[in-house]
Amino acid sequence: MDEFSFINSIKQHTYKQPTIIKGVGDDAAVFRQTSQDIVTAVDTFVEDIHFSRKTMNPFHVGYRALAANISDLAAMGSTPAFYLVSIVIPESWSDNELNQIYKGMVALAGQHRMDLIGGDTVSGKELSISVTVIGYVNKNKARYRSTAQPGDVVFVTGTLGDSQAGFHMLNNPDNYMDEEYYYQRHRMPEPRVSFARELERLSTVTLNDISDGIANEANEICEASKVNLTIYENKLPTSTSFHQFSEELQYRWKLFGGEDFELAGTVSRHEWPNMKAVAEETKTPLSEVGYVTKAKNDEHHVFLIDRNQQMKRLEKQGYTHLKQVKK
Repeated sequence: MDEFSFINSIKQHTYKQPTIIKGVGDDAAVFRQTSQDIVTAVDTFVEDIHFSRKTMNPFHVGYRALAANISDLAAMGSTPAFYLVSIVIPESWSDNELNQIYKGMVALAGQHRMDLIGGDTVSGKELSISVTVIGYVNKNKARYRSTAQPGDVVFVTGTLGDSQAGFHMLNNPDNYMDEEYYYQRHRMPEPRVSFARELERLSTVTLNDISDGIANEANEICEASKVNLTIYENKLPTSTSFHQFSEELQYRWKLFGGEDFELAGTVSRHEWPNMKAVAEETKTPLSEVGYVTKAKNDEHHVFLIDRNQQMKRLEKQGYTHLKQVKK
């Protein structure tokens, strides 16, 4: 299939978003928005670095690539609206497999009324997918990492470590409990869009999505807000069958595993009940896992109170891509 036939096969012919003026078919898309702030993010996914055909079929590759970007929008309190996809296609991927990638994206995009409005296709040696997402948030209501204050509650949504557990199961077949659940958490994560959007009623919420592990995300909040965070290991939420793995793996995955695409953040103690109400309304599991304190001497740290009640520094040790490829 040539480039133009491929583009024609995946382009939308009708659009869900009323702000779209021109979608796929010209040199660029056009949309108009005057009443809200526009939020955008982009991520790139490379075969055998971010995904593998050994553990995912093409549908899952597309679904998770878009899910990771939608999670970034959720972390900003934004409602998804559009996405663009640029893809480098090697000869080893068939037309059917490429269409399945887009079907995975379309399946998730449909849940959030997102429209595909552009992108690019080129040939290359390895499959690479770059997804750009665009969303809306009411004016001055975008959420940032830099607003945590001493006295705030530290929270997370969902359960941690599930994606890495699923990845481990797929690569190390054995007789596990709840296999399909963990596979699903790895292959088809659910970004917390509705929860984040409904937080608009709260005055100040600090948010970050858990793409590289809670240790990494907590340190990013700590550095941006210039505060200290303390987290209790025994308060970090995990799935009911997570205990089937060794203590070492549990510890590593829930703190440093990443790719759960849950949300972490802080909120003032007096607004914590309101956040719990939002969680209940949106059926979002929510856990208080720590607290924020004032930093001393311009040094900003995350501390972990471990299962033995010992306090130690929690280093920024989540997955970082440049570190992985550095020789």
